[in-house]
Amino acid sequence: MSEKKIGVLMGGPGAEREVSIRTGAGVLAALIERGHEAVSVTWNDGDDIAELLRREKIEIVWNAMHGTYGEDGAVQGLLECLKIPYTGSGVAASALAMDKVVSKILFERAGVPTPAWRVIGPDDDPTAAAAAIGYPLVVKPAAEGSTVGISIVRAPAGLGAALIEARRHRGAAIVEKFIAGSEISVGILDGVALDTVEIRPKSGFYDYEAKYESEDTDYLVPAPLSPDIDRVVRNAAVAMYRVLGCSAHARADFRIDEAGKAWALEVNTLPGMTAHSLLPKIAAHAGMDYGTLVERVLATAKVFNA
Repeated sequence: MSEKKIGVLMGGPGAEREVSIRTGAGVLAALIERGHEAVSVTWNDGDDIAELLRREKIEIVWNAMHGTYGEDGAVQGLLECLKIPYTGSGVAASALAMDKVVSKILFERAGVPTPAWRVIGPDDDPTAAAAAIGYPLVVKPAAEGSTVGISIVRAPAGLGAALIEARRHRGAAIVEKFIAGSEISVGILDGVALDTVEIRPKSGFYDYEAKYESEDTDYLVPAPLSPDIDRVVRNAAVAMYRVLGCSAHARADFRIDEAGKAWALEVNTLPGMTAHSLLPKIAAHAGMDYGTLVERVLATAKVFNA
């Protein structure tokens, strides 16, 4: 790997562009500091990514492009066609994990509890679906990350506006039972659960601002869980990772209700690597500094269909 030219792919046209650029900047700096030949490959609107990669003579891609195209299997497919090894999960796992409808079905089939949910199509009655689940509930788009387009709705009066916001983004709108309790994430590398973190935003909701802008969010690593619950979430995280077919690094997110039951929310196949991001915090507690984590992820790069 040390002899190959690495392109850190970042940016893109999606709602997570700015977060991607922050992740990419951190990864690029770490690679250069560790002696790798690495350059930024920033996707701006109208760019031909294949041409950018050819022009820079990129031999490996460290994929830092969150969200649309970068995390949903699209870029992965392009890189496979170009026979360029890349970090992260492959085409199928990326697409499955980004699609919250399909991933929740797979979690249920794998025996991993996930909050009650409904897809709200254009011809569906959202009021009836919401009433069947019960308030409070979460409304979100089915194919976005970083809590983009997500709302917590505590009464019927807020449902319409939340659906409008969710439908501004990619995928169908989903209503999901809100689980009161703690927010837990598990960092995974090469199919192994590294550690856990509990997120405690001062606002009470771990939204985009709490994730990337606020300095008031507290992170407890490892999460203060009982040994039994810790074992449950770690096993569930690995089960989610495997049922989706993930590889390399990922992060599984949960809510732990007041009775101590773990509820699976989603798997992020391209977890953030910013100063606020969870995976670097988890890895650090497991004895792996940021640069080492970046290199461990780099070592997973491959052409999946080769």
